[in-house]
Amino acid sequence: MLKVLISCPPMIKQKESFKATFNELGIEPTWAKIVQQFTEKELVNILPEFDGWIVGDDPCTRKVLVAGKKGKLKAIVKWGIGVDNVDFEACEELGIPVENTPNMFGDEVADLAMSYITNLSRSIVNVHNGVKNLEWPKPIGTSLKGKNIGIVGLGDIGMNIVRRVNAARMNVIAYDPYFSSVRNEFEFEHLIWPNKIEELDYLVIACALTNQNRYMINNNIIARFKKGIKLINVSRGPLINEIDLYEGIKNGTISGAALDVYENEPLEQNSPLREFDQIIFGTHNGSNTFEAVQKTSNLAIKKINNFLINS
Repeated sequence: MLKVLISCPPMIKQKESFKATFNELGIEPTWAKIVQQFTEKELVNILPEFDGWIVGDDPCTRKVLVAGKKGKLKAIVKWGIGVDNVDFEACEELGIPVENTPNMFGDEVADLAMSYITNLSRSIVNVHNGVKNLEWPKPIGTSLKGKNIGIVGLGDIGMNIVRRVNAARMNVIAYDPYFSSVRNEFEFEHLIWPNKIEELDYLVIACALTNQNRYMINNNIIARFKKGIKLINVSRGPLINEIDLYEGIKNGTISGAALDVYENEPLEQNSPLREFDQIIFGTHNGSNTFEAVQKTSNLAIKKINNFLINS
């Protein structure tokens, strides 16, 4: 049987759902025992024994791919939409076909982003924790209507966030160099980053990570923020410099943040960000609904099977 390594945690949690499909296709799946991802060293050691790999957020580097190619590795599918962890140039040079599963999580990640926005506006998590601790907190919130919200990235996720904040009657200022105004059904402002960031009450990061936008949220940008801005990241951790974020929260420029992703995952135990009650901490879990995982996993299985039977 063909052997496939699966290292994306949401798919692993629902592995019983896919056993019959793998059996029918003649594929023997190996379900990784990981919290978030393999290390590069671990992958170099284990990947050569597999014909295929359904990749999560693991380091799919040249070193890993070379090791796999020296063994049995024939094809890769990146589970999900983000591909910043995959060395596509190395895949091409080594003749390893690779695809992701695009347009899978627009609604799900946008739902989470909207919940973060609402939570930050009303301090819901802090109220919840207060009541659990026998307190009765009544923080003064802020209304969403009429507030300026910046959205970085206007792909499937970004546009679904636009739809949700538009329903809340927020004013959208969006940033995406690849966006076509023909798609602007909500008639929001579409600007070049970082124009008008001084006017934002909220900022949501929903773009892909590239070499050009790494640490796009840094001291220079934070210094331009309106005092009290709320920052949400549902994309990739390295888009934000966490040291600079710490200073921005500490000095009061950023009044609250919601982070589903981090520079290093899981969030390091000694991360100074843990000291802030103003941060809502996620676990890189924005896409993880039952329905979305089923849909994406079935597509990933179909793609890896097509690669392998044609290899």
